[in-house]
Amino acid sequence: MSNPHPETQYLDLIQEILDKGSKESSRSGNVLSIFGRSMRFSLRDGTLPLITSKRVAWKTCFEELQWFLRGSTDNRELQDRGVHIWDGNSTREFLDSRGLTDREEGDLGPIYGFQWRYFDAPYIDCKTDYSGQGRDQLIEIIQQLMTPEGRSSRRLIMTAWNPNQLDEMALPPCHVLAQFHVREGRFLSCALYQRSGDVGLGVPFNIASYSFLTHLLARHCDLEADEFVYFLGNCHIYEDHIDALRMQLKRREELFDFPKIAISKKIEGNGDISEYGIDDIEWLEPYRFHPTIKMKMAV
Repeated sequence: MSNPHPETQYLDLIQEILDKGSKESSRSGNVLSIFGRSMRFSLRDGTLPLITSKRVAWKTCFEELQWFLRGSTDNRELQDRGVHIWDGNSTREFLDSRGLTDREEGDLGPIYGFQWRYFDAPYIDCKTDYSGQGRDQLIEIIQQLMTPEGRSSRRLIMTAWNPNQLDEMALPPCHVLAQFHVREGRFLSCALYQRSGDVGLGVPFNIASYSFLTHLLARHCDLEADEFVYFLGNCHIYEDHIDALRMQLKRREELFDFPKIAISKKIEGNGDISEYGIDDIEWLEPYRFHPTIKMKMAV
């Protein structure tokens, strides 16, 4: 008997929430939710776990990841690249609802990338140069991964959850902590803890984003990508996503193999990992998928 397709873990999670989830009223709408689940995906031989039961907007996902890696908090940079996933959380109305009445529209505050690159630096605005301020968690992890002694550490952790600055963020982080692990001095894995997962829209994106990140780190640090391990706290499905996800579940018997990639460029020395771009992704095996299923993003 052949092994089940790794995507069935995700589809099983959808089914479990639909069957057993509790009905809850949340900040952003009515949901069905369960608490505490995990999945794991192989990244070996260039495998990239892009969900195939619907199309995942991988280019949008990669552009957002690059934006995080640069430490940017300016939504206009994403908009200039045709990425609009943060638009709803950067409007004047939304910022005011968070008490950020002095914040310029489009300025998301000290969210993910800021914490990755300038952890706990005093936040002024999205236009300020924070070079040398705070703690560059990402660079510290890269430096550790570059040495045989460093890569054996059990402290290769990068967190976006900074209680000191949560109230300054347009949206507190959902994917809050990543831990990296090197097996046999060569094989790099990433474990992500996510406090809150929108299973219909966000979770496929998060799987793709941290898998991309692991592949980039592996290439940058002369390692090989091994696994992405995904821990979820609150797993929820929005009420208005239920019909779309029932449609998606009907495709579980016709899943495609995950694509495989290579990062063609290698940035040497002290080069910045944010300099890897979409054009540096070489598709060894193509991304095949079922048609797009539209779901509205909750704000």
